[in-house]
Amino acid sequence: MFGQDRSRLRQYYLQAWQKRLRGEPLESLEALIASVIEQHPEYHDMLRSEDALHQDFTPEQGQSNPFLHMGMHISLAEQIGTDRPPGIRSLHQKLAIRLGDPHQAEHQMMECLGLALWEAQQQNRAPDEQAYLECLKKLAS
Repeated sequence: MFGQDRSRLRQYYLQAWQKRLRGEPLESLEALIASVIEQHPEYHDMLRSEDALHQDFTPEQGQSNPFLHMGMHISLAEQIGTDRPPGIRSLHQKLAIRLGDPHQAEHQMMECLGLALWEAQQQNRAPDEQAYLECLKKLAS
């Protein structure tokens, strides 16, 4: 949607959050973003400032990237909602039941998603859906 324009993507997050806080109507993607932000109160203060648009979040500085984290939640929500790859919805449900919290299930699933994306990037190919599902099956069992 925003290509490689990090600032525009981050601006969209900030705008969606501000609209939620003001009680304004949200488009479907804005509503999804706002719901992910609501689940992460640790990011609320950061999202009140335009400084977040340009900030680098590096592991060397002891920081994780909140936009990457929220983006992974959004990716998982879309995957679960469409059941793509096939079977991910039931795996999420199993993991959510076991953990007692769908949000925490997504946090665990992010490890598999991150690994699948990293491997795809390293090998310059599309993510391996079967390996991704196998990783998720191990989590859910």
